[in-house]
Amino acid sequence: MLDIELGTVQERFADIVWENEPIGSGDLVRLCEKELNWKKPTTYTVLRKLCEKGLLKNEGGVVTSLISKEDFYSAKSEQIIEDSYKGSLPSFIAAFMSRKTLSAEEADEIQKMIDAFRREG
Repeated sequence: MLDIELGTVQERFADIVWENEPIGSGDLVRLCEKELNWKKPTTYTVLRKLCEKGLLKNEGGVVTSLISKEDFYSAKSEQIIEDSYKGSLPSFIAAFMSRKTLSAEEADEIQKMIDAFRREG
C-alpha cells in the first residue's frame, strides 16, 4: 500500500499535474498561477516537496508523476478504511449507506463488481 500523506493543497497540486502531464515546469507555474493564484516560488516549493515524497519527478524541466492518480486514490481509500473502520469494508459501506442512498445504477454496478470478484475468486 502506498503511504503518501498529502495536505489538501498538495493534493490539488498533484491533481493539476495528473490532469496535464507531462507538463513543462514553466507551464505548470502558469497553470498554478491561474488555478491556485500561486507565485512561481510557491509552485516550485510544492513541486520539490512532492518530488521528495516520491509522487512526482521534475526531469529536464518536465514534470510527470511516479504514481498514477488511480493508484494514489486507491491507496488513500484503503488507508481511510484501515484507519477509520479497522480494515472492515462492510463497516465502511454500512456507515456510507447510513447517510447516502444508492441509485439503482450504482447498486447494479456494485453488484457487477461483486459478481466478477466471485467468478475470478
